[in-house]
Amino acid sequence: EIKPAAGVFAFICAPTGQTWLGTAPNLGQIANRIRFDLNLGKHRNAALQAAWNAHGADAFRFEEREAIDADTPDYLRPQLLKARLEHWRAQTGAE
Repeated sequence: EIKPAAGVFAFICAPTGQTWLGTAPNLGQIANRIRFDLNLGKHRNAALQAAWNAHGADAFRFEEREAIDADTPDYLRPQLLKARLEHWRAQTGAE
């Protein structure tokens, strides 16, 4: 069984340079989910939704910042993802 790549990602608004960071258990699917929520106008992050509404879909890009080792045990993944997210927030100053 191949586990999906989990990790930290960035969603970036090119016109403003605003960056939103998050974690996902499946980096291959998270960008589509975020874009779907934003297109519906129902994303839980109000600042991200406002930027999307103001600048449109073409102004945004998705970047994988870090994937965690696929062999990381399931019970350790949440803590590791949280720690890596905090690391990237400290490095970038992003939300």
